[in-house]
Amino acid sequence: EKKMATIKGLQAELMANMYCQVMKKKGYAFFDRDKPYNLNIIGVRRVENAIPNKFDDTIVVIYRERVEGPWTVFTADITTDPGQYWLMHPINVEGTAILVPDQYRGVYKRDLHQGKYEALCQRGGNVRVYRDADGDRRHDMSDDKIDTGFFGINIHKAGRASVQVDKWSAGCQVFAKSADFAEFMDLTEEAEKRYGNSFTYTLLLETDFI
Repeated sequence: EKKMATIKGLQAELMANMYCQVMKKKGYAFFDRDKPYNLNIIGVRRVENAIPNKFDDTIVVIYRERVEGPWTVFTADITTDPGQYWLMHPINVEGTAILVPDQYRGVYKRDLHQGKYEALCQRGGNVRVYRDADGDRRHDMSDDKIDTGFFGINIHKAGRASVQVDKWSAGCQVFAKSADFAEFMDLTEEAEKRYGNSFTYTLLLETDFI
């Protein structure tokens, strides 16, 4: 079982450089300016052998802990796509939402997810989603079925140590383990103190790194 990891040292420097290059190639912002807790929050969606209903994607947060300090990289298991339940029972007549890979600048704020607990919530702008309406167990990501708007595509947690996505995600980006999520929210709290309550989320595909 993969453990959440906070990576430091040479491996963190190499990862930060690799992600920075991929982001710049796509024309995305990569936050740095040697500032502490200037967070790069990046989801990476598995493409090869992706299994619907599993937490088989990754979230990576790349940041410095102090001014001009070395890079630190936090990683955890998440899902970037909806669970099987919502694929088969779409809430929206157009189909279940699957977030389109892109950089969503300033779209996220620390706020209450479903009024229950603090998470990163879609409050500051639109996102784009694929609509999967055929009711089968596969994720369908078709460019002719893209919808733009406020859909509450939040970044939140599943259970203590969830194995299946099931109802945990109807399109949200969801942490498998609540302890990983708590650590992630601590990072966003540090960032908010310095830069205000506005966060950018970037969704990449694993194939972007090839």
